[in-house]
Amino acid sequence: MTSSPRVRFDSSLWKLPPSAGQAQAAPVSFAQQGWKSASLQHQQDGRIHRLSGQTMGTNWSLRLVNADYRPMHPVQALVQQVLDEVIAQMSNWEADSVITRFNQSNPGQVWTLPGEFAHVLGAALHWAKLSGAALDPSMGALVSLWGFGPRQNPLQPHLAQTPPKAEIAKLLQTSGHRHLSWNAQTRELLQPGGLELDLCGIAKGFAVDWVVQRLQAAGWAAGLFEIGGELRSWGQRPDERPWQVQLGTGLQTDDSALIVAVKDGAFATSGDYWHQFVVDGQRYSHTLDPRTGLPVQHDLASVTVFHEECMHADALATVLTVLGPQQGMDFARQHEIAAVLSSHGQEGASHQYGERQVLKTPAWIKRFEA
Repeated sequence: MTSSPRVRFDSSLWKLPPSAGQAQAAPVSFAQQGWKSASLQHQQDGRIHRLSGQTMGTNWSLRLVNADYRPMHPVQALVQQVLDEVIAQMSNWEADSVITRFNQSNPGQVWTLPGEFAHVLGAALHWAKLSGAALDPSMGALVSLWGFGPRQNPLQPHLAQTPPKAEIAKLLQTSGHRHLSWNAQTRELLQPGGLELDLCGIAKGFAVDWVVQRLQAAGWAAGLFEIGGELRSWGQRPDERPWQVQLGTGLQTDDSALIVAVKDGAFATSGDYWHQFVVDGQRYSHTLDPRTGLPVQHDLASVTVFHEECMHADALATVLTVLGPQQGMDFARQHEIAAVLSSHGQEGASHQYGERQVLKTPAWIKRFEA
């Protein structure tokens, strides 16, 4: 593996050769201008060692309890190896990834997916069916049509153009999980012709889970791992306190942040701050509603979800973002999802919180505020 990790703009994910280099990564920054992603509080204990790097167009950061001061080079290599494996399986930005080759394959071709890919696809389909397709892993063609898919220069601003309605309608007829012929037992997936998978609404969370699982298997009893604001903790700090996690609500001020204590579990946030464009005064989010083929139109600005697994937190953050404030809250109540929904602050919402309105689900209040 080279000393410069492959960088991707969207949440892609999985697979690489077994050898892993020891890249010197740039220091991680949890702060985003105008947006506060998840961060850690009170991490001054010298027994907590830090590593960071780059992946999927963002930063990853690890806080690892290392009271015995074991060497950290093998840990850096392990983390980067897992992340590269994710990219090689599930990155639409990688020309030779499994997902890209499936998307470009001929009609009628049957693919036997790697176990990790199959696991993520199965989870995505579970939430697709349960949410009425608020999350759909087979909308890659529409994502690309809107300009949010792979492009030659990932850092290039959006072209700020809306696609023709006829093209959207055409792709809606050929996209969607109803067109997937998937055998979970054999991990076989049929390409019906022109269907494109996109796992950006779930795969980054799975990457977090997989890194944590590999670290646990290597004997690391406690830590916190984060990719671009999605994180998972396990164990506890050396002083036996839980991890303190700061979660952003999309507001501009630090005092708007939510600070929660957590020992084991994961957080994921979905929001429209990073990827959006404006045409004729209309803001278009990067989050597409698979049911309409259009960017979400409601007032919801961000959603943060807590779950035992980051993969499911990631998927559910996307689901609630698409459903919007009212339907999202109803879905969260029905399925006992711990979540915080922050709106842009228009009239008609409740619970003023700074310049925006923040709604907390009963499951969130019970877990973190009761």
